[in-house]
Amino acid sequence: MTDIGDKARGFRSAIIRDGIIRATTRSFLQALGQDDEDIARPHIGVFHTGGEMSPCNLNLREQAQHAKTGIYAGGGTPHECPVMSVSDGLSMAHSGMRFSLVSRELIADSVETSTRGHQWDGIFAIGACDKNLPGLMMGMVRCNVPSVFVHGGSALPGQMPGPDGRDLNVVDTYETIGKVLAGTATADELDAMSRACLPTAGACAGQFTANTMGMVSEALGLAPIGSSMVPAVFSERAPLMRRAAKTLMKAVLGDGPLPRDIVTRQSLENACALVSATGGSTNAALHLPAIAHEAGIRFHLDDVAEVFARTPLIADLRPGGQYLARDVYYIGGAGVILRTLLAQGFLHGGALTFTGRTLAEEVADAGEPDGRVVRRAGDAISRDGGLAVLKGNLCPDGALLKTAGLKTLVHRGPARVFDSEEEAQAAVQNRRYEAGDVIVIRNEGPRGSPGMREMLGITALLYGQGMGDRVALLTDGRFSGATRGLCIGYAGPEAADGGPIAALADGDMIAIDARAEAHSITVELAADEIGARLARRKPPANLHRGGVLEKYALTVRPGHQGAVTHSGAVTWLRDES
Repeated sequence: MTDIGDKARGFRSAIIRDGIIRATTRSFLQALGQDDEDIARPHIGVFHTGGEMSPCNLNLREQAQHAKTGIYAGGGTPHECPVMSVSDGLSMAHSGMRFSLVSRELIADSVETSTRGHQWDGIFAIGACDKNLPGLMMGMVRCNVPSVFVHGGSALPGQMPGPDGRDLNVVDTYETIGKVLAGTATADELDAMSRACLPTAGACAGQFTANTMGMVSEALGLAPIGSSMVPAVFSERAPLMRRAAKTLMKAVLGDGPLPRDIVTRQSLENACALVSATGGSTNAALHLPAIAHEAGIRFHLDDVAEVFARTPLIADLRPGGQYLARDVYYIGGAGVILRTLLAQGFLHGGALTFTGRTLAEEVADAGEPDGRVVRRAGDAISRDGGLAVLKGNLCPDGALLKTAGLKTLVHRGPARVFDSEEEAQAAVQNRRYEAGDVIVIRNEGPRGSPGMREMLGITALLYGQGMGDRVALLTDGRFSGATRGLCIGYAGPEAADGGPIAALADGDMIAIDARAEAHSITVELAADEIGARLARRKPPANLHRGGVLEKYALTVRPGHQGAVTHSGAVTWLRDES
């Protein structure tokens, strides 16, 4: 057996095509339209989640064609490998959301299965929806063959009909639903908003999960600098894909770095800093530990929290701020943010990228901050970043809060407890809560749901009802990257694992302090009372889920460890026969 680190790693695919015994394999390759020269080249898997399950994925196959052209021009033979994806937009606020985070694992497993099954020599991955970006990156790191990732880009914003003319994105429609239920907007206004908010293919336009993870791919060193913020429908994406493919082929044909050379503790800290500096999605704190796990690195929520706390918020992006991905593109892309953070000492400039150059070398030519979309680090919006990890007797393993854009960081109020998202959704729709409440939604963690659903539907309703700044929300489930307000998710341990959130009852006083000196969340109960309640509790009925959810619930790890489903990084061998 030959490890891929050996010089003979060009090419692993020889095992599927060389020698008399592989005559039938060559028949399959010839039937794909390959001649002898094509067959002798390194074979590259082009993984994408293109399809009609969401606008995020709509034009990814078209982009993959340009990647394939670049691979062939660079000396490789591409193999298009479409991968499934679940749209958070179409699965929001119903049982389908249980499959969203699960899809991340299925995507990573698919990349591994295809790459190892076919002995591909390299990976080009393209994703553009919340879970498919980290899923593809996890698969790349697990397989540890020369790889590049490119975010498929964001949608352009819509425009408000009439004289207002302001930029719109899909979150505006979510919040307008709440306004209709509250009687402050009409059904006709909602209809006009829904038709205008998402005018093109691409990921949702704000610094929500997809665009956050797109920027993360650059900060990790797995993607070209400047690639993530190019809008999905811009013609510039075609040459971008070809250039990235040619750079990948240099790594395949030469001695370029492998994903586990690139994903190190330094690059993971760089990615965390980028998330904090942009007020990015709290979901990044779930995905970065999972990517680290594939590299064999223990990097959990505590590690993420340390970087969040020391990194300033310098980008004024929605949902907490004013601007969108398109605006970041026009001022020079994520490279501007990375260069600014590096100049102020918040990044490790020596971290390696897929090009073989360091991050410092890659961002050296990036532009300067414009002062509006991105500020200089010395003029930060917040000195301690846009996200915080809270701990205390209610969440010993931690919980996550996006602080960017919050009007207050302190809240104390009585618990209003719900045992499922559906119960909470019905209560919020019917205004069965009071100003000052802490709305608690439990049994929605990775194992308890199963699938760790996200609650954008509820948080948007609260804002639409004018109550977003007047209540807090706590869950062992997730929040969308588009969520804003005092919404605390990923509470650990989750209720299904006997976490203190399972002991809460209506009226229990919960104190939240997200200020830098505190970062705490507590319930005003004695430890013995929490223990006694947990001992008496009756777990909710275990609904028979069957299929993938049943398997997921049996294997998933806690959220603060990334909600991964296998024990450790895979050792990748060239020939396992």
